[in-house]
Amino acid sequence: MELKTKEQIENYRDTGRIAAEILTTLIDHVKPGVSTYEIAKLAEDLIVNKYDAIASCIGQYDFEYALCSSVNNVVCHGVPSKEEILKDADTVNLDITVRKHGLVSDTSRMYLVGAVSAEDEKLSRIGQECLYKGIEQVKPGNTLGDIGFAVHRHATRNGYSIVRDYTGHGIGEQMHEEPEVPHYGKKGKGLKLEEGMTFTIEPMLNMGSKYIKHLEDDWTVVTEDGKTSVQWEHTIVVTSTGYEILTLRDEEKIKRKT
Repeated sequence: MELKTKEQIENYRDTGRIAAEILTTLIDHVKPGVSTYEIAKLAEDLIVNKYDAIASCIGQYDFEYALCSSVNNVVCHGVPSKEEILKDADTVNLDITVRKHGLVSDTSRMYLVGAVSAEDEKLSRIGQECLYKGIEQVKPGNTLGDIGFAVHRHATRNGYSIVRDYTGHGIGEQMHEEPEVPHYGKKGKGLKLEEGMTFTIEPMLNMGSKYIKHLEDDWTVVTEDGKTSVQWEHTIVVTSTGYEILTLRDEEKIKRKT
């Protein structure tokens, strides 16, 4: 695993900022009556024309869009579509990657459309808390097992399951690098963290069982029992004393100060 230099990390802050700002911009566009295709095309336009960056999802494993849009029981890798029109009470995950300065940032956010159920709102909130619980374990000397243990414990204590088939991952010049970052594990086990490591933490929480299935498009992953799934994701760098969230959004800075 390549450790990032100070110069690379400085560039990475800019790449991460772009992805974060786009997810924030999309808040006003995720609403009833809008298709996931429209949202994906808007994200592509912002990446290319506003930020002079590369929509690195496009062409990655032959994917055609600037983001994945995963609605309700879709766990991950939902494919934007003109026919998929958002409606009141939908839950939507938008997962975006941006390449600039030769580095890729990867982040996702949940969007609650209109008046969602109290159950879905809680699932989304706990999912974000799980992400933060994992991030708080990031510092030199800790392990990937420490991250996974913290995430899994918070999810299961609240009655939710963690998808095990998909994990976080190393990231840098390529979207997917070593190591895998599981959202379950044992304290003190797994790869030991070092300053300069960059990776994603992206827990997927299911309302029901942890089991999933793939649709015939070979992309979309859904819950096996049809119940709601949520995901939150950030790109992280290990610092000398802890961590820095490279894709942190302004809305989170405000929330975490209160």
